[in-house]
Amino acid sequence: GIAHPTMTKTPRIPIPIAVKNYIWKRDRHQCQSCGKIENETNLTIDHIIPLASGGSNDISNLQTLCHTCNSRKKHHFDPRFQRKFNL
Repeated sequence: GIAHPTMTKTPRIPIPIAVKNYIWKRDRHQCQSCGKIENETNLTIDHIIPLASGGSNDISNLQTLCHTCNSRKKHHFDPRFQRKFNL
C-alpha cells in the first residue's frame, strides 16, 4: 500500500509464498469481504490485526481481500474481529 506520511510503518516481514498460497486456497480465491473471485479483481493477503497493532503473519491473522476492500479497510478494524480486542 501507499504509506501515509503521518504513519510510521512497522517493518514488514514478507509473507512466504507457501503461506499466501495456503490462505488463497483456504479462502477459495475469494475476497472475504465482498466475495469477488480471482478473475474479477486483484486479490491481496491482508492482516486482520495490522502488524502495527501487534498482529502477526500467523495464518489465523491473514485473510484474502481484494485490493478495493483492503484499501477501504486501512485504518479501522474489521467489525467481525473487534469483539476479541479492547481497543
